[in-house]
Amino acid sequence: MKISLFQGILLGLFGFAALIGLFVFSTYTSKNSAGNVIGTVTIWGTLSSDDMQNVLAAATQVDQTMKGISYVQKDAATLPADLASAIATGGGPDLILASQEELLALSKFLAPIPPASLSVNTFTNAFIQGASILSAGNAGYLGIPFLVDPLVLFSNRSILSSTGIARPPETWEALTGLVPNIAKLSPSRQVTRGLIALGTYDNVHNARGILSSLFLQQGIPVSGYSSSGVPSASLGTSVSAGATPGPAVLNFYTQFADPSKVSYTWNSSFSDSQRSFLAGNLALYLGYASEARYLRAANPNLNFAVSPLLQPATATFKGAYGLIYAFMIPRGAKNPAGAYQTAVVFTNSPEQVAASAITGLAPVTLKELATTPADPIAAVAYAEALYATGWLSPIPASTDAVFSGMIGNVISGRLNAQSALVSAEQSLSSLLQK
Repeated sequence: MKISLFQGILLGLFGFAALIGLFVFSTYTSKNSAGNVIGTVTIWGTLSSDDMQNVLAAATQVDQTMKGISYVQKDAATLPADLASAIATGGGPDLILASQEELLALSKFLAPIPPASLSVNTFTNAFIQGASILSAGNAGYLGIPFLVDPLVLFSNRSILSSTGIARPPETWEALTGLVPNIAKLSPSRQVTRGLIALGTYDNVHNARGILSSLFLQQGIPVSGYSSSGVPSASLGTSVSAGATPGPAVLNFYTQFADPSKVSYTWNSSFSDSQRSFLAGNLALYLGYASEARYLRAANPNLNFAVSPLLQPATATFKGAYGLIYAFMIPRGAKNPAGAYQTAVVFTNSPEQVAASAITGLAPVTLKELATTPADPIAAVAYAEALYATGWLSPIPASTDAVFSGMIGNVISGRLNAQSALVSAEQSLSSLLQK
């Protein structure tokens, strides 16, 4: 018998509540834990092992109770299966560190943190709005937020300045107007230099996040729960106020790969967009804030800048897709109390600042985001963190298959935008309910 997310997490609620009920999030700090030894805590996570080892070393310098913590990097694609197998044999970790893109697949193996230990009021006053995706309803929260990696705009300053453009665009509408100025096409309309990688899917680095941003910015939730608690997809296919926003998003995205459009600037013959940007063949690139370190190391001669993700010109509120990482306690953890304490310590100011600087991600605590860092890239990431959000999705590979098929159907002419969205919506709903 299939169970919903909420039904699944309720199964482990009460036993876990007894184990961590003594620890109250709103009053706990590393300073008042001198009498509480965290003990041995093993973390499995999807962030870089090198980065997290440095984060743990920095945390231990601040708080010696963290010296018993170890970190093992795991492949995000196999993490749910690895965790299931480990729990079955009694060899599971004490903490899981992953983003919301793995949350649904992991949820059946997690013990929620009950409201007695982490209240709604405490959570909302401490963390960014996007962290609410960790909510398990009346059961509490599936994890404690750690860091967020928002999608941002990278620009090749040399290309922009040589074409008389002083600064990168701020809106999607302004983006289309730049194509004729920057994109270079051969007489046979082959793109030799692109403005931005949009329109296709498989060779667009971060296409999943880009499309998610476009949907979310138009008020399309992508996924949600029915009144009965069953998850389903919502891609803006239904009529709202006389319009269907989903097809508008899809038509906007795919126009950049349509040779008949003035906005044509990208096609499936290009290599991966990140590599194209590194090679100087793209003026703009949409990537996560943490990629700045890789881009700088991979091509020290690349003169790039980072600015906020493009927004709709008529938007009332800003929106951006982000990877929201959180610490989650799995069922069968040998040291759940120590695991909980560990996660809470990482919400303290010194640990948030250090972890952000080491990983290139932004803090999730409102307290730290209230201060603008001196580094210009970090400043953009901090600002976007406040409005970064995500959606409860199937595993990334499954989402990619659905989104890739949807884009392929439109640019090949097999389906119009509305029909492609309906098909994708049905496929996503089926995946969400497995």
